[in-house]
Amino acid sequence: MSLAVIDMIFNGILVLLNIYFYAIIIYIFMSWIPGLRESFIGEWIARFVEPYLEIFRKIIPPLGMFDFSPIVAIFVLQMFVRGLIAIYNQFIVPMLM
Repeated sequence: MSLAVIDMIFNGILVLLNIYFYAIIIYIFMSWIPGLRESFIGEWIARFVEPYLEIFRKIIPPLGMFDFSPIVAIFVLQMFVRGLIAIYNQFIVPMLM
């Protein structure tokens, strides 16, 4: 596999993770509008986002009306992305040069 293909695959993974990040953000804001999570789009986004958020809801239960687990989930996702970028820059980029 050529290094250009590896570069393209890595960038594709980053794009997918970025889309997932925005899906989480949209899903969080959907809770502010009554009935929007029960719509077709809300249920569709929930299929992708809820399994990931549920991991953090088991660790950090909601405090009253406030659910802080999405903040932690976004933080962990962003740290994962930053880690991937660091690994890529440390090991893959030198091979591309």
